[in-house]
Amino acid sequence: MGTFSQSVDVACAPAGQPLSLDWAGRHYEVCAEPVRWFERRQWWAEEQRAPLGSGPGLVDHEIWRVQVREAGTPEHTLTVDLSRHLGSSRWRLLRIHDALH
Repeated sequence: MGTFSQSVDVACAPAGQPLSLDWAGRHYEVCAEPVRWFERRQWWAEEQRAPLGSGPGLVDHEIWRVQVREAGTPEHTLTVDLSRHLGSSRWRLLRIHDALH
């Protein structure tokens, strides 16, 4: 499993779950039901101050574990964890759980 943080473009359903992502010049489609949870972040190490009223986005990361398939290679899947910043709706790739063969 690789752990890092890299910006990705994610297309979402109206309810907010990821449908597809673009990463490293490739397009991936979500091929299984994604799983969502929240993780505490060390905001005091990342932020100078905590603006009044910013608790939910400041304290928690929204994490999605998704299984994706690269367009044109339906036999290979990849499981990744994505994080969405609640304030800006920007997405980051956090973990890769398995590799394409």
